[in-house]
Amino acid sequence: MSNPHAALAAIIEHHQATILNSWLQQQLAVTSLRRDPTRDSILRDQSAQFLGLFIQALKSPHGGNFADSVWDEIRELLKAVSRSRVQQGFTPSETATFVFSLKELLFTLVLSNLDGDSDQRIPLLMQVSSLLDQLGLYTTEVYQQSREQIIGNQQQELLELSTPVVSLYDGILALPLIGTLDSERTQIVMENLLQGIVNTEASIAIIDITGVPTVDTLVAQHLLKTVAAARLMGAECIISGIRPQIAQTIVHLGVDLGGVATKATLADAFKLALKRRNLGIYALTK
Repeated sequence: MSNPHAALAAIIEHHQATILNSWLQQQLAVTSLRRDPTRDSILRDQSAQFLGLFIQALKSPHGGNFADSVWDEIRELLKAVSRSRVQQGFTPSETATFVFSLKELLFTLVLSNLDGDSDQRIPLLMQVSSLLDQLGLYTTEVYQQSREQIIGNQQQELLELSTPVVSLYDGILALPLIGTLDSERTQIVMENLLQGIVNTEASIAIIDITGVPTVDTLVAQHLLKTVAAARLMGAECIISGIRPQIAQTIVHLGVDLGGVATKATLADAFKLALKRRNLGIYALTK
């Protein structure tokens, strides 16, 4: 036979229905897998599609090369399986089971169909092992990439949620910061603040650092960049939340805040903002 993988494809295709049922039982026997009728139906469809694509790829003259385009469809299927399982909270082991649970079945099938023909059995068994190992590894890699992407998206969402821009009064914004202020977060802080200035046409922005645990040279630089960006948009900044230890640190580091007004509390900063807008506390009751 010119295609060395055609024999394996023929065996699998001949016993496809039996393999599918046994394979499903193998997968569902894993106690940690989540069970419900909808998922069982999806798993059956995915398994049936995998077997069909697996046979189709093996029939190709290039079926032995996993990097070849004949495996593109099965790679796309494994991507979909891995990504959906990440979203459903499956572990890497549970996800890899989709592929690796098929290995023992195919080993048994090859041995039973080529009984006594060791010259043909050994190459086929090696083919099965090699191909499923590559498919399983690919599944795990996609799972890891998908999980990292989801975690990255969640971190981005948390960063955005942790930097809310609050309108305190007409023309006055507040940006309360909580946690560490690094380069990535500074970019989000700056974008949110500038967008808030544009949306509300604010002339004063209060950056409250009460929730920032420490202020070092790098944090101070990040704050000054944010202040400079706000000034370019026509808004003056006031930094509040300057605790005694933070004040001492800034002085010790020799950080020049560039004439930016600072206050110990957000309330004090708000009073200053009202004063600079020629407003008094009484204006809030009107």
